[in-house]
Amino acid sequence: MGLCLTAGVLLAAMVFPFVGGLGLASNRAADQVDQTSGDLAKGELPLVTTITDMNGEPIAYLYDQYRVPLESGQIADTMKAAILAIEDKRFYDHRGVDWQGIARAAAKAGVDGGATQGASTLTQQYVKNYMAFVLGADNEQQAWEKATEATVGRKLREARVALQLEQQMTKDEILAGYLNIVPLGNQTYGVGAAAKAYFKTTADKLTVPQAALLAAIANRPSSLNPGANPEKALERRNTVIDKMRENGAFGSDETEAKKKADEYKAEPLGVTDDLQILPKGCVGAGDGPIYGFFCSYLLDYLQDAGITKAQLQRGGLTIKTTMDPKATKAAKQSAEQQVPKMQNGIANVMSVVEPGKDKHRVRALVASRDYGNSADLGQVARPVPAEVLPFGPGSVNKVFTAAAALEKGVTGIDREIPVPKVHYSRVYPNGGSPWKVENAGSGYAEKMSLTQALATSPNTGFVILEEKTGLNEVVDMGYRLGMRETLATHNRGAEPLNSDGSNGPSQGDWTKQNNAGSYTLGPGATSVLELANVAATIVSNGTWCPPSPVEQVLDRHGQPMPLKEKPCEQAVAPDLANSLAQGLSHDTVGSGTAADAARATGWTRPTIGKTGTTEEHKSVAFMAATPQYAGAVMTYADGNRPEVICANPIRFCPGSSQGVYGGQVAAPTWFNAMKVIHEGLPTVPLPPAAPRYR
Repeated sequence: MGLCLTAGVLLAAMVFPFVGGLGLASNRAADQVDQTSGDLAKGELPLVTTITDMNGEPIAYLYDQYRVPLESGQIADTMKAAILAIEDKRFYDHRGVDWQGIARAAAKAGVDGGATQGASTLTQQYVKNYMAFVLGADNEQQAWEKATEATVGRKLREARVALQLEQQMTKDEILAGYLNIVPLGNQTYGVGAAAKAYFKTTADKLTVPQAALLAAIANRPSSLNPGANPEKALERRNTVIDKMRENGAFGSDETEAKKKADEYKAEPLGVTDDLQILPKGCVGAGDGPIYGFFCSYLLDYLQDAGITKAQLQRGGLTIKTTMDPKATKAAKQSAEQQVPKMQNGIANVMSVVEPGKDKHRVRALVASRDYGNSADLGQVARPVPAEVLPFGPGSVNKVFTAAAALEKGVTGIDREIPVPKVHYSRVYPNGGSPWKVENAGSGYAEKMSLTQALATSPNTGFVILEEKTGLNEVVDMGYRLGMRETLATHNRGAEPLNSDGSNGPSQGDWTKQNNAGSYTLGPGATSVLELANVAATIVSNGTWCPPSPVEQVLDRHGQPMPLKEKPCEQAVAPDLANSLAQGLSHDTVGSGTAADAARATGWTRPTIGKTGTTEEHKSVAFMAATPQYAGAVMTYADGNRPEVICANPIRFCPGSSQGVYGGQVAAPTWFNAMKVIHEGLPTVPLPPAAPRYR
């Protein structure tokens, strides 16, 4: 019965496209075989994606299967001899299906009923592994069960693809392909990755015992795991060595061959204690605690730009990012200097963007917290420097009021605006009564220039300016200059809007609909990265570009892949942007709210800047830029119970009237980081203001 069945399978395999009765006799089935063999011949296996910094140095890796693809010449002869000895010693004699092997299996089937077991050539195993680990990569377990199911149909399909594959590839190519795809345990696939992981070596340098061990665990990495089952792994390895001897791998002199085999079998497994598995994802690679925030933002950005998760995990891409390791480490050190990483309930985050008219490159995204999954260590695994956070930037939003007022002709940077001690707004009433607005400190003159007001930040002056300009215009200006996700795609609680808008409206729409004049005082949710990008827009002559973390994406063949990035646009007129820059240039000098922090660090470069503090002192911010770099910092209560934050030292101080200000923590973070980032760069002046905006 076994012989009859085998004869039927052989005949069916040979005339596969024309056979009926097994559910495989169709043009579609034949096309599937053609497609499978064609894909196998191309060798398009899941590969590791490498993410690099701006200098090309790897900072993270992404993969489903850790694989180092190799050409035949990069694989040691010992490895080839070992796998052929144990899996398919007649490999170079058959054409994909081993008729002698099938006959032996058929005879065995007549005894124990195993008609569909055994007799698979290495070519057929290559096909089987491809079905499981490439076509079925989304669910390997299910795919493996399907690829190994004990049915005539599966054997027939496998055999037909193997026959066709042998007409498209050389024997050496098939052998190398098999050794590149085979699972070898501990997340490794193929001998290139396994040689590194188990022995800290390369596949071209594998010794006989090493190669024999890899051949031993091929396709059975769980049951023969050399770490969990060293005795079984050793026994199986020695079996492979004996098979290699029988196959003539150690020469024709039987005595000498046996002596060599015994010496090889006497060697220990030799597996390294610390398996060299390539770090995976944003947490474990490189300086993960520092670089992870940038990496996490990058992955979100790439998927929005049209790179799928499957491409990232299996495509073998090379992603060159815009991340500057010098800027990132300087910003991280500065953020931690102001707020320790384990500070209870308080975090400090910073974003750095390089201005430009063609691109705004994100150079650093850091937090005082480390990036990671351990809450006990104060770690967080979200891109918080780029997220829309449920805390406000305070008076930083006065920049948008000033810009909208300049554009509308309400005022100029040298013109005086009224700054009463108290202002009762009837334009933005509080319930049925006027809204009472007071300044955060005393000593303000009754009138001052817009430039001086931006430097010293009186609340009353900007609420009056907002009344004259129009709230809608101010909110729209915030969007145009860069607060796009903050205002348009997130609600007041910093939640991304659902596709059906059920958790809306957006923060921008809510502000307009509710006539919330407090917008200029910055109480609402904000993104620190978008604040940095606003500063970049201003010093880029009013050119907005998306804050991009990616320089280039190359496919596995080194060819550039297109990205769907939003185009740059002229957000405001260059003269307006340059005039606004001049208007913002006094915050870091004289009596400006950030001047003390600038002086403490010896900062003297021409700089635009604006500090911010929310009413309850639960978050403070600083947004600033030179023509070379823009950045923003926010210090905020990130715990479950936000309280008033006080400085010197940084801490919670519930009920205190001496809460922290943006110039005390956020601004020093910015200056200390930027002093390092600007090292070696020339001092560049800010562009002059246009007369019409004076």
